[in-house]
Amino acid sequence: MALQSAQRTILHYPRLDTVLMVEQYIREHSGEYRKRALWERLPRKMMYGTFQTVFEYLLSSGKIALDSDGKVCWIWNPALVRRFLKNASLAIR
Repeated sequence: MALQSAQRTILHYPRLDTVLMVEQYIREHSGEYRKRALWERLPRKMMYGTFQTVFEYLLSSGKIALDSDGKVCWIWNPALVRRFLKNASLAIR
């Protein structure tokens, strides 16, 4: 997980409503903002360290990605995942 690889101490973990708020905002504004600009435009203010923790979680879980310009894009597609999981010829490793 990216949080462990960063080897930084997290004083507290974000609440679920905070993570969901960031997810929803990124989904609605996918590809519009870079990381810092996204943080500045969130509906509720939060400390940058908390935002970084949420951002690293979303990045490591495969829900978001950064494009070549550094803009944050929402890439998680649960419908596609369900379709692949139903395919018997595919196996999870």
